[in-house]
Amino acid sequence: METIGTWWMWAGFAVFVVVAIGIDLLVMERQGAHKVTTKEALKWSALWFSLAFVFVAGLWWYLDGSQGREVANTVSMQFITGYLVEKSLSIDNIFVFLMLFSYFAVPPQFQKRALIIGIIGAIVLRTLLILAGAWLLASFHWLLYVFGAFLVFTGAKMWFAAGQEPDIATNPVLRFLRKRIRIADVFDGEKLTTSIGGVKHYTPLFVVLILIGTTDIIFAVDSIPAIFAITSDPFIVLTANIFAILGLRALYFLLADLADRFHLLAYGLALVLVFIGSKMLLIDLVKIPIGYALLVTAGLIAGSIILSLRTSSGKAHGEEAAALPPKH
Repeated sequence: METIGTWWMWAGFAVFVVVAIGIDLLVMERQGAHKVTTKEALKWSALWFSLAFVFVAGLWWYLDGSQGREVANTVSMQFITGYLVEKSLSIDNIFVFLMLFSYFAVPPQFQKRALIIGIIGAIVLRTLLILAGAWLLASFHWLLYVFGAFLVFTGAKMWFAAGQEPDIATNPVLRFLRKRIRIADVFDGEKLTTSIGGVKHYTPLFVVLILIGTTDIIFAVDSIPAIFAITSDPFIVLTANIFAILGLRALYFLLADLADRFHLLAYGLALVLVFIGSKMLLIDLVKIPIGYALLVTAGLIAGSIILSLRTSSGKAHGEEAAALPPKH
C-alpha cells in the first residue's frame, strides 16, 4: 500500500482521535443529560470543520517541504474532496438517525449519548474496513471496477428512493431483536438495561444504539468505496473519513430541525455517487484531474442544497399565503 503517511503521522492522528473523543466524553459527562441547543451545535460544528482544515493545511505545509508543491497540492485536494464527499453522505445518516429517534420517541437529552457511542463504533468499524479495502485494492486492481459499478448502482437506487421514508417497524434487525430479547416500553434515564419485576429488560435506547450501528455499516459500504475513487492512499482515506465522522453528532443537532428543507439533497448525493462510480470505472481510460472532481462534487452538493432551500422557501410562502383569509 503506497501512502504519504509515515509511522509518526499515523500515530499522531491516532492520539488526536483518542484525545478528541476523550474530551467529547468528558464534556458530555460534566454537562449531564441535556438537550443540545442550536448555538451549541453550531459551535461544535465550526470547531470540527476548522480542525479538518487546520489538519489539511499542516499536511500541505509538510508535503510542500518534503515532497514538493505538486504533491502537496494534489494530496490536499484529495483530502478536501474526500472530506466533502464523506461529510455530505453523513447527512444522509443524520436523516436516518432522526427517523430512529422519532420512531422510538428518544428524549432530546438522551440523544447525545446515543450518537457519541455510535460515532465511536463507526470509527472502529471504518478503520478496519478502510485498511482492508486498501490492502484489497493494492492486491487486486480489478476490484476498482467492482466498486465503481457498485457506486453507480447505489447512486441510481438512491435517486429512485429519494423522498421515500423507510418503514422502521419492518426493519429485519428490529424484528430480530424483538424476538430474541425483552425490550422495555419506557426509558430508564440513559441506561441500556433495566429491571422490571426482577427481570432484566433492554431499554429502547439500547435498541436505538444497535440500529444506529447497523445503519452505519450500510452507509460505510457506500461511502468507503466512494472515497477510494478519489485516492487509494489509506492515510488520506482514513483521515478524511474520521474527520467527517467526528463532526457528525454536532451536525445532527444543527440539522435536525431543518431536515425537511434539504429534501433535494438525496438527488445531489445520488449524482455524486454515479459520477464517482463512473470515474472509477474509467480510471484506466480517462484520468479525471482531482481538481475537476472536486469542482463537480462541490457543485452537485451545493446545487442540490441551494435548490432545496429555494423550493422550501417558496413552498413555505405559498402555504402562508393560502392560510391568510381572503381579502374583501
